[in-house]
Amino acid sequence: MDILGYGPDIRKKRKDHYKEWDELHVYHGEIILITAGSKAEGLTCACESDRDAILVLPNTVCLEDGVDKSIIPGHMNLFEMNIQSCNAGYCRLLLARLGPSGHPSIIDSLCGDGYGKRLMSSERFVDNLKEFMRLHNVGVKNLARAGPSLPNSYGPFIVDNVKAIRCICPGILQKWASRARHWPSPDIVEKVIAMGAFVTPIGFKGSKHNHVEWRICFNTSETKLVNNLNDTQVKIYVILKMIVNDVLRPQSKEITSYTL
Repeated sequence: MDILGYGPDIRKKRKDHYKEWDELHVYHGEIILITAGSKAEGLTCACESDRDAILVLPNTVCLEDGVDKSIIPGHMNLFEMNIQSCNAGYCRLLLARLGPSGHPSIIDSLCGDGYGKRLMSSERFVDNLKEFMRLHNVGVKNLARAGPSLPNSYGPFIVDNVKAIRCICPGILQKWASRARHWPSPDIVEKVIAMGAFVTPIGFKGSKHNHVEWRICFNTSETKLVNNLNDTQVKIYVILKMIVNDVLRPQSKEITSYTL
């Protein structure tokens, strides 16, 4: 598999390249860019598969219930995670505070919850990104929406763009951290907890409230875990992804690498 491009040296070069790319690029001066998925893991060549791009909304954060709001600077937009009546892994975002320079993506996505509070609509949030991309991505072909992603292509390159909001949810991550395990090591577990999470604009399929639901994701944590596999484990992981893509997915489109 080293000959096929899955050796440790070439994987490291790929990871370093995308890390440098992210550090040098702020998306049109408004959004922080984070490469995730197989590109961040160094497991695919440039044109081998699409690139997962997380477009993180600046100066905005959502908090799990119980997190002290006073730790968040006053200039930041603040939301509270509401997991009541939501399926596992999903939440609603209740507006707690709008910063002095509220981002248009937020202002245009707010709606009432019927009880005097304001929610952020995931559906409107995606529509806002779609319009943003239409205005800014000159020469790029916009593709059909896929879940929370608005893919586009330029030449042989395909990018899955997912706009996201940072999420501080130590309670959720501590439940994962408290599991009995032999891997990863305690220091990696602590780093994963410190990374927090993201919420992305997609509701639970079949929910009557999916237009205001958000999926809780751990993209950077997943990258950290994959990058701490040993060489043999990485190659087994690659083979499993090949099985998903070439054997299982043709039988059922619901089975994806996200499920893996």
